[in-house]
Amino acid sequence: MAELDTSGGGHKKGPGVKKGKKLSTRIDLTPMVDLGFLLITFFMFTTTLAKPKTMEINMPYKDKDLTEVEKNKIKESVALTILLSKNHKIYYYEGMATDPTKPPDLKATTFAARNGIRDEIISKKKSVDALKLSGALTAKDQMTVLIKPDTTSTYSDLVNMLDEMNINDIKVYAIIDISDVDQNFIKETEVANGIK
Repeated sequence: MAELDTSGGGHKKGPGVKKGKKLSTRIDLTPMVDLGFLLITFFMFTTTLAKPKTMEINMPYKDKDLTEVEKNKIKESVALTILLSKNHKIYYYEGMATDPTKPPDLKATTFAARNGIRDEIISKKKSVDALKLSGALTAKDQMTVLIKPDTTSTYSDLVNMLDEMNINDIKVYAIIDISDVDQNFIKETEVANGIK
């Protein structure tokens, strides 16, 4: 609240000199302290506290009848292996290529919007769903993507691939170290296509 101080301004009056009274104003800030505490209390109650950010982990289904090896075994028909290589190149094949004497049908693509890796993931997901409908796969069998970054690939390619897993709602995927066999598959494909 503002108060008026009516005391003299500290000036002496001389004889014959008439000056008007000079009034000084003084502002009392005591009510502002109350208002400050009210605002602090209001913001403390209305502000949500920061919640810890956690990553969801899908745990495997527990089946007591299966051994540990059978639980972790992936069927070839649901697996899609993606190899990340240099210059943002992506190589992929269906299955896991467990037999090095029979090389898989390795195909190349990129992160392009059309005819990119997203289209291949969607296509594989549809084929797995069709196998489930036909009875060749059980309801527990889900599409599994194995991501294998090469030593020449970039970190951004791996992040982009993880984004593709979220965009396409792929529940089961794993980041695995690339094997020498897979690196040989890439080299053979690059030599056959004239890529350096």
